[in-house]
Amino acid sequence: MPNAYFISDVHLGLEAPETEKKKQQRLIGFLDHASRDASHLFILGALFDAWVEYRTVIPKGFHRVLAKLHDIADRGVEIHFLAGNHDFWVRDYFAKEMGIKTHMEAFGIELDGKKIYMHHGDGLDPRDHGYAFLKKVLRNRFSIWLYSWLHPDIGVALARSSSRTSRDYTSTKDFGKDDVMRRAASRMIGKGYDLVIMGHRHIPLEEKIGTGTYVNLGDWIAHNTYARLSGGTLSLSKWEPA
Repeated sequence: MPNAYFISDVHLGLEAPETEKKKQQRLIGFLDHASRDASHLFILGALFDAWVEYRTVIPKGFHRVLAKLHDIADRGVEIHFLAGNHDFWVRDYFAKEMGIKTHMEAFGIELDGKKIYMHHGDGLDPRDHGYAFLKKVLRNRFSIWLYSWLHPDIGVALARSSSRTSRDYTSTKDFGKDDVMRRAASRMIGKGYDLVIMGHRHIPLEEKIGTGTYVNLGDWIAHNTYARLSGGTLSLSKWEPA
């Protein structure tokens, strides 16, 4: 029986070094726990607060988490990484070096008898023309090629500055009762999906919508929450190490 785990919005590299060390320890403890019975692990964006991957260089500071993910993949857990608004400049490091399936856009999958749609949660507001334009520019192959000519020290520093701006912008968004993520989830459930899973908003949520369920995974800054699919049932939980 497949057991799938889902996390998002860890934002590695966001906080002070000692806080980051404790966060990585918590995450590694969770990954050790999940890998005991996991068939799949889905990371739905913002694993890193800023990730800029060059052809031969990756950002430093995350080797413990990367090593743990590599170890889990080597033990047969199928890992999927969905790029979010903080870590979309990926190349082939995850796929070639660690065997992680990388998705640049939202995707669907059928698992354990459930049709599941996964989206990081950013860019869903059709009225947000500024973000839609910026997303197209930043994810354009030519833009990425141009950016790759910057020295990594400069490129990573700019990415971290952009991440702070993005967090400030997101923090001002109104996630009311009729928020755009809930509406998007409702549309996908109407198209036949049983589960719609997102991140981005940093507030854990599980809600029945029509014949399906919408889950927002929360974050690993304040909530340490994750979802688990087992026996066709999805549950949202808080990770509390023993």
